[in-house]
Amino acid sequence: MLFKDRSDAGRELARHLTHYADRPDTVVLGVPRGGILVAAEIATTLHAPLDIFLCRKLGMPGNEELAFGAVVAGDGQSLNWPMIRRAGLTREQIAEISAETRSTLDQRASLYLPGRRLLPLAGKIVILVDDGVATGSTVSAALHAIRQSRPKKLILAVPVAPQCVCARLQREADMLVLVHTPADFYTVGQFYIDFSQTHDEEVTALLARGNRHLTAGTAPPSGSQVPQMGSPAISSDL
Repeated sequence: MLFKDRSDAGRELARHLTHYADRPDTVVLGVPRGGILVAAEIATTLHAPLDIFLCRKLGMPGNEELAFGAVVAGDGQSLNWPMIRRAGLTREQIAEISAETRSTLDQRASLYLPGRRLLPLAGKIVILVDDGVATGSTVSAALHAIRQSRPKKLILAVPVAPQCVCARLQREADMLVLVHTPADFYTVGQFYIDFSQTHDEEVTALLARGNRHLTAGTAPPSGSQVPQMGSPAISSDL
């Protein structure tokens, strides 16, 4: 299965999230940068506010697309120790890469969140969105960090993820929503026709549009049915 681009992937995901449309207690969070384009389509369909959750993967030396961990805004960090041991990374290398990655994250915070805080998440239905999952390190770090804000329900929505990480992600989120779970998985980009780099200008424009929607109060009142909190995590493969 191929998605035309990230917007197409967002529309496909939104079809599986219509239970959460028109609810004032729903918040959509995108992982920058590519996840914001996917999240924007979901937020538009659900009439929900859009915000960003700042996290960034720790890339393996010489193969930055392969994550051995991730950092999140603040002091949060998640490390994949089995992968680190297999790669023979030293603690000095981990510390150096983590410091460089956190510096980039801080720069993005000043760009994407100038003079404002993230939307409050306590007691909310939080839908965390990325453009795909490979190792799961980035979204795992984000899920653990969001848990500290005590959301009512935490949903992870991604267009594609390998089967081998789905079981772990289902344990970390209250619900996992997927469009495609291929057995043969190499990179997220292989499932997109257009997987071109997302630019900061695109992210800031989408967040600004989401903020205008929020401050204008244009979301319709609550009225949709929502699955019970005890519902099991699900994944759909269409």
